[in-house]
Amino acid sequence: MTFELSMVQTAGWAVILLVIGTLIKNRFYFFQRFAIPSPVIGGFLFALVNLVLNQTGVLNVEFDVTLQSFFMVMFFTTVGYGASIKVLKAAGSRVGLFLLLATILCIFQNVVAVALAPVVGIDPALALMTGSTPMTGGHGVSGGIAPLVEQSGVTGAETVAYTAATFGLIAGSLMGGPVANRLIIKHDLMNKTSTKVNIDESLLESKPRQLSSERVLQAFIMILFAMFLGSFLTDGLNALIGQLTDKAAFPSYMGSIIVAIILRYISDRRNSEEGRELVPTQEIDVVGNVGLNIFLAMALMNIQLWQLADLAGPLVVLLAAQALLMWVWANFVTFRAMGGDYDAAVITAGHCGFGMGATPNGMANMASVTLKYRPSKLAFFILPIVGGMFIDFTNLVNILAFLSFV
Repeated sequence: MTFELSMVQTAGWAVILLVIGTLIKNRFYFFQRFAIPSPVIGGFLFALVNLVLNQTGVLNVEFDVTLQSFFMVMFFTTVGYGASIKVLKAAGSRVGLFLLLATILCIFQNVVAVALAPVVGIDPALALMTGSTPMTGGHGVSGGIAPLVEQSGVTGAETVAYTAATFGLIAGSLMGGPVANRLIIKHDLMNKTSTKVNIDESLLESKPRQLSSERVLQAFIMILFAMFLGSFLTDGLNALIGQLTDKAAFPSYMGSIIVAIILRYISDRRNSEEGRELVPTQEIDVVGNVGLNIFLAMALMNIQLWQLADLAGPLVVLLAAQALLMWVWANFVTFRAMGGDYDAAVITAGHCGFGMGATPNGMANMASVTLKYRPSKLAFFILPIVGGMFIDFTNLVNILAFLSFV
């Protein structure tokens, strides 16, 4: 028997699963410890139930996921609005260096995935769904890229990407603290003075303000306006790419991100010159968070876990290789390149969390290290700028470049 849910019913069911995931996360420390998002918990829980229903032949559930794409584009548009060129310029060389290191890691994550594809006997495009898409990109980027790969004929791309992203959340959280602890002890960093770097912490400060329906409306206007213009830009970019190759295309939100970055740059210029706010960043962040949660719940509840049956062995090998790459990169590249001092060790812990999962996991890793030793203002300044503002953009370019060649 097939049970079909309409567009509105699908969105409503996603919200119910989001609430269930929130209740579970609040009750069980495991999910809090590894910063696993509530929609991932609720969505995966239903995916497991759906697996049983499907395999026993009891029920086949079909969703109208029209709104999933809308919420996805909405979220990534807010990512573009969060990418402040003004902040990047003012943040200093350490931020630029860490962004470069994180971007190069994305390239190596995809190199490892593609290189191991023939070894484990799967399609390179499917193997890429264990690379930087779910690792550095997390569930958000997985939800944007994996459907494109699935639509190109690679069955199981979404399921593999979401599974890999969940693995990354846990593995990165488990790895970060021990790696930093080992570096601190091995190099006796507590008895050494870190290199002093002047940072302007005001760049990340935002004073809380009263909820205003006018600013919330302005946030929606700016988001939908960028989505509107961005849709035409994406179509134009894909038309150009289509003349070069039929193996790759920009995701539907790419143009919206670019438009949002431009509008944020204009807003920053206006703020400094006229004191007028074109982009209400706090309200846009709130709307983006809503979009992300609903989008993830819809995406996760619709994955088909039975597609993993023939991929279990290859998936274990690919994910183990990604964990090994992260460990090597953290110890021998991130730590040394960032200065080899205490701040570098804390940043390394953060890179493990966000290089395999998400920025909140990286922040949690750093918090656990600084709680044991001492604070690191530099680390907590650098990671949010790179992880929260810029890495998704550079990672997308990297992913699309690899998809065009596999």
